[in-house]
Amino acid sequence: MSWQNTNQLLVKEHIGMFKAASNYDVFDLHSGEQVLACREPNLGFFTRMLRFTDYTSMTPFDVQVTDAAGNLVVQVTRGISLWRSHVQVHDGYGQPLGSFRQKMLSIGGAFQVLNNEGQEVCKLQGKWTGWEFKFTAGGVELARVTKKWNGTGKEFFTSADNYVLDIDESIAPESDAHKLIIAAVMCIDKVLKE
Repeated sequence: MSWQNTNQLLVKEHIGMFKAASNYDVFDLHSGEQVLACREPNLGFFTRMLRFTDYTSMTPFDVQVTDAAGNLVVQVTRGISLWRSHVQVHDGYGQPLGSFRQKMLSIGGAFQVLNNEGQEVCKLQGKWTGWEFKFTAGGVELARVTKKWNGTGKEFFTSADNYVLDIDESIAPESDAHKLIIAAVMCIDKVLKE
């Protein structure tokens, strides 16, 4: 099954007590088949060390999302971030798809999802009362991300998180918006929750 043939994805973070890199496996929610892999293979020594400090939210990242065959689908990168994150997204061929711009002083966390021309595709907004995020455009919900709990013990002693991504069927699977939404999910931890 292709990642483009499903609108419901389970994003599972790799479990690790002392891990610096962000590594996720993405599964079709219904079949359980792995459709994407998200890895941070080019993590430098100093970045790796800073990930274990209070400066982890400022560190650069380079997350590569590949399909089941190992082909690069999207690449999500950010340099050092002091105040407000600005994340770049490229397609599998290295061409710019768009970017994410973090909003300052938002309750629950938020950022704009922009296309390659800098125009807003949608907004990602979190709820301050819990771990839920919505992608909206013009007041219409395009996608929703919710945290899937594994049990208190597992999540208390590790840094692993699981998410469910529900993308509305109105978003064409081959569209840039679909890829940008998937890329944005990989940034929630890095930009809004660390």
